[in-house]
Amino acid sequence: MKNKLDRIAKDTNFFLNKFIKKQNNSKLIPAMNYGLFPGGKKIRSKILVDIGSLLSIDYKTLISIGAAVECIHAYSLIHDDLPCMDNDKIRRGKPSTHIKFGESTAVLAGNSLLTMAFEILASPSLKISEKIKIDLIKKLSECSGHLGIAGGQYLDLSYEKKRISQNKIIEMEIKKTGKLFSFCSAAPAIIKRKNSKEIKFFENIGSEIGLLFQIADDLIDFRGSSKIAGKKTGKDQKKGKATLISLLGYMNAIKYCDRIILKINKNLKQYGRNSKNIRETLNYILHRDK
Repeated sequence: MKNKLDRIAKDTNFFLNKFIKKQNNSKLIPAMNYGLFPGGKKIRSKILVDIGSLLSIDYKTLISIGAAVECIHAYSLIHDDLPCMDNDKIRRGKPSTHIKFGESTAVLAGNSLLTMAFEILASPSLKISEKIKIDLIKKLSECSGHLGIAGGQYLDLSYEKKRISQNKIIEMEIKKTGKLFSFCSAAPAIIKRKNSKEIKFFENIGSEIGLLFQIADDLIDFRGSSKIAGKKTGKDQKKGKATLISLLGYMNAIKYCDRIILKINKNLKQYGRNSKNIRETLNYILHRDK
């Protein structure tokens, strides 16, 4: 699993480095690079590659789209760390972007990464039809804005120190985290020109994977090591965050994750042995320590 993630991370970072070097130089690029590289585990890109392999999508195409996803993810983390948001000073084992460059530069660097994601999808180097590019841009826009990441972050902040129902917590976590995973799962189906029902099937798979990822992330925050995780742990309890752990308890949250994995594997059963990679990724998501 580690070798597969390392390969995807290497190829994605190579693409992004090359893409950024072709840009006209600006004062924001150092802060953009700082928030983007070396990046995390590239699990979102791994999901994209896993689903893409089920549908026989070219690997280089998937890496290009994955690079756009990683830009969106990096932007969201830069903004998430700001004092007006979660106020995190450490990210991926180093000072957060706003600590290194200042708040205003961090905001602008995040905004620039957000827009660069759509520039990548619109690029002539991405060898897919213009119609499919438009569909991908539309879907990624929906997953990034008020219906996705931004809307989920708003709910996350507004739910602090409140008693929130399980359904509302799940809705918030799917928006905040699951929507970007839903794009990663749906993008290969969009490229293959699948019908709306089939695209929705993969979107739902991605949302479930994103929910699994978020609960696993909360489990790390609850009992994980700050040194291993590369960020401060124990924050959710202190801030009164609404999580399934705070509602259900640690062990019941793990059992909930097991049920998610069973559900996803059941839905992908039709792909037989070809779904081995995605099953492996799901297991990794739940049992990771960072």
